[in-house]
Amino acid sequence: MLSAGERHQPSVTPAVASSKLPHIMPDLEPNSKSSPSAMLSKPTDQSTVQHIWIVTGPAGCGKSTVGNGLSNELGVSFLEGDDYHNKSNKDKMGNGIPLTDEDRWDWLISLRKAAIDALSPSESNNFHRPAGVVVACSALKQKYRDVMRVAAYGSPSVQIHFIYLKLTEEVLMQRVSQRQAHYMKSDMVRSQLQALEEPKGEWDAITINVEGSQDQVQQRVFDAVHKKLEENQ
Repeated sequence: MLSAGERHQPSVTPAVASSKLPHIMPDLEPNSKSSPSAMLSKPTDQSTVQHIWIVTGPAGCGKSTVGNGLSNELGVSFLEGDDYHNKSNKDKMGNGIPLTDEDRWDWLISLRKAAIDALSPSESNNFHRPAGVVVACSALKQKYRDVMRVAAYGSPSVQIHFIYLKLTEEVLMQRVSQRQAHYMKSDMVRSQLQALEEPKGEWDAITINVEGSQDQVQQRVFDAVHKKLEENQ
């Protein structure tokens, strides 16, 4: 039997609204595990499926590098999540002030909309229907990932996959401290790790150990992604 992270991803339909959630998340149940049992069956024609690959993890894990490499491997566009933070968020992070849930809602929604837009035929893709898009997004908490999952609501042709890049705190701190002119400082990594909820048991998530060389990490990601695509054939 396939594990939760290996099951085929069906399309999803909105759950019953909950008054306990922020107004921007009316279609998500609190503490949802995004279980396939609550979702519709997957589309039968896999040739029409479009994939959103969301590369996740705290600062320093290599989201941008891995995401760019994966977009080149798949021949799809890449969205850098940091580009969708507003100035207020960047200023807070640059001053070592952790972002709150409220700070992240608009960012996540903007990034989700950009991912959906990237799946549409346009001049940039010669008006061909893209096979997918790769997104770099920390998505530290399950509820943040749930916001991104809404991209597949009502669209049986869209599947979302989270690629969680797992790395030790020591290596993360070392990597971030070596960055030049970046708003994310080493102290922010600690706050991100405190907020981090690893996607354990989330059936649409793949965990990749990113210890090793860049080439080794990229190959692990490529292998995992191609395996997932083969499951859909």
